[in-house]
Amino acid sequence: MCGWSTPHRSAAVAPVRLAGWAQYGYCASHSRYFWGLRLHLVCTLGGLPVLFALTGADERETLRDMLDTAPDVLAAHPGQTIIGDKNYFGREFERGLAERHLKLLRPARKGEAELTGSHLFKPLRQVIESINQTFKGQLNLERHGGKSPAGVSARVLCRILALTAAIWHNDQTGQPIKRSLTAYGH
Repeated sequence: MCGWSTPHRSAAVAPVRLAGWAQYGYCASHSRYFWGLRLHLVCTLGGLPVLFALTGADERETLRDMLDTAPDVLAAHPGQTIIGDKNYFGREFERGLAERHLKLLRPARKGEAELTGSHLFKPLRQVIESINQTFKGQLNLERHGGKSPAGVSARVLCRILALTAAIWHNDQTGQPIKRSLTAYGH
């Protein structure tokens, strides 16, 4: 179970009912600020969601909380590699992952020396972006329409369940591409 945890930006939603949960953030890939929530994921490289959290919080703190909440996932699959972006950094954070017997693969930050395994990052990042696009494009995650914490949670959970069910179904029926939703797109 190789995986990653990376945030997805959700579209702005009803500010009054989500105040205190949704936060302002910066989306480097779109070079813009946003107000909303982030979906933090730990998935297999095939795109199967293993852990998730919907927050406005810091990536490192959220990943630690996700791992603390599901110790059985780590116990069942020791020595895994977590693939993340540049925001997953810091001696204390990396020491915490090492204590959990996890390896971290991320790009180097500005002024940082090249990291071990960095030659693997670009092709694996394409897999991550492809899975992100499945959520955003085919499952319309950024336009979920939730107006309350319960509504947002329900709509995001439906999309996670839809992807999980599609991967399971494709695996059970022997489909060559497990994450394909093409057969269900009409």
